[in-house]
Amino acid sequence: MQDSHLDPRLDPNLNPDLDPDLDPDSGATSTDSADLINPSQAKTQLPAIAPDIHAKSADQPLPMGSWRFWLPMLMQAALIIAVPTQSAITYATGTTVTLKTVPVDPYDFLRGYSQTLRYEISNPEVLANLPGGPEIFQEGYQPTSVYVILEAPALSSEPPVAWQPKRVSRDRPASLPANQIALRGYSEGWQVVYGLETYYMPEDQRQSINQQISQVQRSSDTAFVVEIKVDDRGKSVPVSLWVSDRQYRF
Repeated sequence: MQDSHLDPRLDPNLNPDLDPDLDPDSGATSTDSADLINPSQAKTQLPAIAPDIHAKSADQPLPMGSWRFWLPMLMQAALIIAVPTQSAITYATGTTVTLKTVPVDPYDFLRGYSQTLRYEISNPEVLANLPGGPEIFQEGYQPTSVYVILEAPALSSEPPVAWQPKRVSRDRPASLPANQIALRGYSEGWQVVYGLETYYMPEDQRQSINQQISQVQRSSDTAFVVEIKVDDRGKSVPVSLWVSDRQYRF
């Protein structure tokens, strides 16, 4: 027999929030039904996995001491390799050019295992008298790169005859006659340098060479010239030193 004193909260007709499919005698409530898991959802909901704090991310930066140490080392190594390589290319493919030297102070000439060399085209006053010179070597000019256009002698000889400077330019000429070449230098104010100013010699020959050069420089009729190689960009490397009729390789 049905209890006439049924709790109104359990009567679906009196309580609209109550699910009519629930058995009032089962003791289940609508709150309990909300806690039930849909089987279709249970298949797709996976338990969360705790992240591995020791795992390294793909975009995690390298340790600071790694690339900051190796990058400068690699750049220095590239420079060390590039300089001799460029000199070797110039030596192998460049044009042989002969430069006329000028006397050097004896106290400045001999320095340990090296000798200081200067050339006729090292003097800005000489270059200022050439075409293009007044615009570059005017009073109060700033240090700058220059190109000296040299012309080969009509005949070859031994010892070789120096090439003659014809003009100067701030820019490398786009084209030149076959018997001319552009040598790149840098004006430092009181002189123009070409990277050809130092000659390193064997220890057992330096005193003898120095004496021969001193004798040659006192005689304007005796050759004292330097052979170099110049590439198509104006870069140069020394090849040999001629003292009278004797040749000394660099």
